[in-house]
Amino acid sequence: MSSPSPSPTISSGAVDEPLDFGVLLNVSFGAFKLQLHRHLVNAGFTDLGPSFGYVFRLLLARPASLRDVAERLGISSPGALKVVDDMVAKGYVERQDDPHDRRVKQLLLTARGRRAIEEARRFHAMFEQGLAERLGAGQVAAARAVLEQVVAHLSDAELEAGLRPS
Repeated sequence: MSSPSPSPTISSGAVDEPLDFGVLLNVSFGAFKLQLHRHLVNAGFTDLGPSFGYVFRLLLARPASLRDVAERLGISSPGALKVVDDMVAKGYVERQDDPHDRRVKQLLLTARGRRAIEEARRFHAMFEQGLAERLGAGQVAAARAVLEQVVAHLSDAELEAGLRPS
C-alpha cells in the first residue's frame, strides 16, 4: 500500500486552496468516467454514446417500452428515440413486439449490450479493488460508507433522478 497523494488544489493567484468537497466529488466522478471509457474502448466498445450506460441498466432488469425509457431517464420520447435508435444501429439493443400490445415495441439488450454492461461492471470492481490495493481495504470501505451517507437521505425519486444522464 502506497501513501496517498497530496490533496488536489486549485491555484487562485498566489494561494493554492484545496478543492471544495462537491467540486472534488465531481472531478473524481469525471476521472472515474474517463478511466471507464478508456477501459471500454480497450475492450472493443468504441462506439458507446454518453447515455448508453443508463439505458443498459434500465434494460438489464427487464425489457421496457420507449415511453418507459423516456420516463425513467427524464427525457422526451423523441430524445429517448434518438438514443435508442443509435443503440439499435450499433447492435446494443433490439426491438421486439410487445405480446400484450402489438402497437408497442419492447426494447431488450442484445448479447453485445449485455457484454458491454458486464465489462463496465468488471471495471467498477477492478477500480474499487485497485483503490483497496493502493489505499487499503479499510480506507475504501470508509469512502464507500461516506458516499452512501451522502445519498442515504434521498427519496426513491431523488435517487432515481441521480441515475439519469444530466
